[in-house]
Amino acid sequence: MAALNVSVVSADREVWSGEASMVVARTVEGEIGILPGHEPMLAILAGGEVRVTLPGGEKLTAEAEDGFLSVQSDVVQVVASRATLA
Repeated sequence: MAALNVSVVSADREVWSGEASMVVARTVEGEIGILPGHEPMLAILAGGEVRVTLPGGEKLTAEAEDGFLSVQSDVVQVVASRATLA
């Protein structure tokens, strides 16, 4: 199965990057799940948890505030003014 190339960045540093099988984030329009092959999109984050499922099934959680989520060709970028691993 294809994988997502995910990066979570804050204003001052890259918090995490790597391959994932799924990303779940809360946007101003509601919670969204991203799988490989997802349509391109740009969404404003509502703040809170960004949950990343790694290819082996492990889960990673980041807290993100004031930012956006971009999806393009299996590349997911979470860009926030503040982001930390939870």
